[in-house]
Amino acid sequence: MNQTIRECWKNAKEGAYKSVTMKKDLPESEKKILLNAARRAITAEAEGKTFEPQAGDLPPGLLNKRGVFVSLHKDGKLRGCIGFPGAAKQLYDAVISASLSAAFKDPRFSPVASDELGQIEIEISVLTPPVPVGSWEDIELGTHGVILRKGGLKALFLPQVAVEQKWDLPTTLSHLSMKAGFKENDWRKDTEFEVFEAIVFKEDEINS
Repeated sequence: MNQTIRECWKNAKEGAYKSVTMKKDLPESEKKILLNAARRAITAEAEGKTFEPQAGDLPPGLLNKRGVFVSLHKDGKLRGCIGFPGAAKQLYDAVISASLSAAFKDPRFSPVASDELGQIEIEISVLTPPVPVGSWEDIELGTHGVILRKGGLKALFLPQVAVEQKWDLPTTLSHLSMKAGFKENDWRKDTEFEVFEAIVFKEDEINS
């Protein structure tokens, strides 16, 4: 009987895990609205102008609270990336906030200048809620983004990071460990992992 109870609990956890991480794509029209808002917000700030949000009613999907990251690339290289894994803001507002932070507040880079705007490509990642995994071996590269938690510190990689860098899973977790401020192999002990999925889209795909 105890074996049956354990199996039922395991199946229930797996079912909840799959349902929570399952992502639902956004309509292309909503992706265009978000990319346009990000572009206009960054442009207005770089040029010292006032950003005006889209007039009129927004689609209901953009009013849902979602986690989001905005990544900026220039000449194929990262130029800024900031986001919010938690669903604290409505999606439209979260994209605007993350866009401005990625362009002007990422401590790894200088603020984006107005003469760079034509060279900047914007990529948006809309996240599913993070859920814990029992083992690092449950992480699926290319599908899951990963949050590492250890000793009160944490670090996050979006799903596309490992793919773009051509890392295997242990290498990915080593880099994530170092990003959090630990040694490269510290992820192997007393570490918690959460995973999420992301709807990823960028300007050259949506506007082409």
